[in-house]
Amino acid sequence: MQTHFYLSVSPIEALIASQLEPEQFGQYMAIGSKNGSYERIMFIELEGGFGDHFDWEYARQRCVAHASGDPKHSVWMGVYRVLEHVPLTAMKTMYLTTKDGRSLPLEPSDRIPNHTRPFYVYQELCPLTPLVVSALTPKQFAGFMTDPHNHVSVPSVVFSDLKVVDFENPEATGNIGGAYDRNLEHLKSCVHDVTTKADKPNKNVERSVSSFSYQIIRDGVYVGNGDGLVFYPMPDADTIRRDHYDWGRSAMVF
Repeated sequence: MQTHFYLSVSPIEALIASQLEPEQFGQYMAIGSKNGSYERIMFIELEGGFGDHFDWEYARQRCVAHASGDPKHSVWMGVYRVLEHVPLTAMKTMYLTTKDGRSLPLEPSDRIPNHTRPFYVYQELCPLTPLVVSALTPKQFAGFMTDPHNHVSVPSVVFSDLKVVDFENPEATGNIGGAYDRNLEHLKSCVHDVTTKADKPNKNVERSVSSFSYQIIRDGVYVGNGDGLVFYPMPDADTIRRDHYDWGRSAMVF
């Protein structure tokens, strides 16, 4: 059986070896086989064997089929400061798995959105999880967050740009759930600050967000490291309805 390497970026940062195919792995991690857990997970399949930070020989020895012939579900290779040791070139397909174990594959794209907006709303996903309003484009934001010359930075970052509530007519915003129900006024204040103060390009709306809904993703998910950026575009609702209907229902996209 083939050994796969999966980088979990939410809700936990980890590197896991597994003989399960991606969709099976997502289901296993979301609903488990015995523990009765039900949680969303976002992970990226990797081209393994890079560098010397991770013990690839340990994975080779431990990630073997059971005597019954059943595949090995998981061998945990790291759970702390994992993302920063994974090169962008090793990242393959990303999977968004719902709480009931359905996975949506997102393929990396070289066509990074180049539109400019007055402001963006970003949900950081790994290694930190604040909800941020920013005047920076995704590429600029990734570069800013991973710039070691800044007083606060991280080596690598995973984040998503989010759909934004229509302040003038919230009812016309569309289906984004209750993401801004608790912080709408603070969100407005943060937007005002980043759009009127040149020295304040980013403002935290919430320091840490424990609940994140796929339905609120706008363009997609980004992985940034210095000047490098990998973009995973999110399909539109019509494409999801046509090609991934069960996942879309589970993720409450429609």
